[in-house]
Amino acid sequence: MRVLIVEDEVKMASLIRRGMRGEGIAADVTAKGEDALWMAEATAYDVVVLDLMLPGIDGFEVCRRLRGDGVWSPILMLTARDGVSDRVAGLDAGADDYLVKPFSYAELLARLRALARRGNGERSPELRVGDLCLDPARRQVWRGDDEIELSAKEFAVLEVFMRRPGEVLSRFQLLEHAWDYEYENRSNIVDSYVRLLRRKIDRPFGTRSIQTVRGAGYRLRENGGGE
Repeated sequence: MRVLIVEDEVKMASLIRRGMRGEGIAADVTAKGEDALWMAEATAYDVVVLDLMLPGIDGFEVCRRLRGDGVWSPILMLTARDGVSDRVAGLDAGADDYLVKPFSYAELLARLRALARRGNGERSPELRVGDLCLDPARRQVWRGDDEIELSAKEFAVLEVFMRRPGEVLSRFQLLEHAWDYEYENRSNIVDSYVRLLRRKIDRPFGTRSIQTVRGAGYRLRENGGGE
């Protein structure tokens, strides 16, 4: 999952980002609504976490402009305002969910996972492709009845594949969803993580779920490597 955090409280933004990175979630941060507009238009974020009280244009206006420009990434609004009128205004501006400060970090993560599922048209808490299963909430992966231990970044790359089974994903698309802007974009890191995943989710089970598509990228077979 790749998330854009739009929050002008530096400490709050830093805490959210640190927590997300610990979960293997790629997180970009900006404190300005103007920057959020071009960042959200340039990158297909899985979720945008948007604070309402921002310098310059506020969160309501950012949300309206993004929707007006055809950016449909799910938006979770954060605010210290807890009035019904503010929640209604945020949802009417195009937001998908609303969380009032102070909030539980566990709840924030749960809401992000729910929004990511909604944005992909997926409703099940678990992602299943053939006998391969990934649980975003518990950070666990199974092949059949066998649990597979993955690092946070291996998990993030596999999640990108499992949200788009059968699709050919370029190295850039995988970088875009599993790494943030602070990472120097080098496509060979994607190849390295694909090799690591194959060693863990395929080789021990005699399967070949991640296919190389010459000149294009990689694809997770729709049957998850099963017959």
